[in-house]
Amino acid sequence: MHASLLQEIFSFVLAVFTGWSLITKVPPVLHTPLMSATNAIHGVLVVGALIVVFTAAGPSQIVVAALALFLATLNVVGGFVVTDRMLEMFRKSPNEKGQAAK
Repeated sequence: MHASLLQEIFSFVLAVFTGWSLITKVPPVLHTPLMSATNAIHGVLVVGALIVVFTAAGPSQIVVAALALFLATLNVVGGFVVTDRMLEMFRKSPNEKGQAAK
């Protein structure tokens, strides 16, 4: 293995452990606001994945880039779905509006 590949693998593993330790320390109450706030960052990931897809040279790079684009898009959509569910909890149902007027 080349030294640069070992450095990249080491950086990836370190990032995984750092991310895991940070996310597990976030209280469950803050997970949804944290996810909705990071949708902009995930949008940047989609743009970056699109750039990689269009500049990929070989078929293996295209496959990996397309997978990255799919996962980034899935992450953005999931973030918006969770945010919508969170906001739905704060909306009043039609029955609650009628009862408040009485």
